[in-house]
Amino acid sequence: MDIYHAPDTLRIRPSILYFGTPVVLITTRNLDGSTNITPMSSAWALANRVTIGLAGGGQGLANLLRERECVLNLADESMREAVERLAPTSGRDPVPAWKQGHRHEADKFALAGWHALPSLQVNAPRIAEAPLQLEARVLDATEHPLEAWRDNAGGYVTLELAVCEVHAHADIVVPGTSHIDPRRYRPLFYVFRHYYGVGPALGRTFKAEV
Repeated sequence: MDIYHAPDTLRIRPSILYFGTPVVLITTRNLDGSTNITPMSSAWALANRVTIGLAGGGQGLANLLRERECVLNLADESMREAVERLAPTSGRDPVPAWKQGHRHEADKFALAGWHALPSLQVNAPRIAEAPLQLEARVLDATEHPLEAWRDNAGGYVTLELAVCEVHAHADIVVPGTSHIDPRRYRPLFYVFRHYYGVGPALGRTFKAEV
């Protein structure tokens, strides 16, 4: 009988648990009608619902709670450098004290070099360069207090969103269908604070549509 030898494991306490999700660029409207772009990587979807998590005290969160709508723009590999240019910026002026190393940036579209497109059901614009753009409305928001192992003075908020419109670049859609072709869609992943693209395909499930 073969005996399985489990790999050695360590008990660790990592500073973050971003184990790998696509980068989402949240566009929201500021009070003056301009647009804020919030890069984030804590999101999961079920049917037409998307739950996201944001640090408290940011401009994007303030806009979401006030406007109750946004666009979730899913970045692809080609957008990595622009995403990183946005990473150390904040829509808040002055920048919150806990965001050390960040600077205020009023025009994030210009900084990233992206272009805005009008949405159909929400006021926030879409990012033309993002291959998938999900218009969404806020259904619920839950505040979470600061956890001892984190240094975020603003705590956290989780938001449940209802997606009301989905836009996709034509070149990642299977012709004649509404299916995304995973062979052509190249999402940008954020894995323990590092960027990764999609590796070679390893197979498909019995539920795969393409």
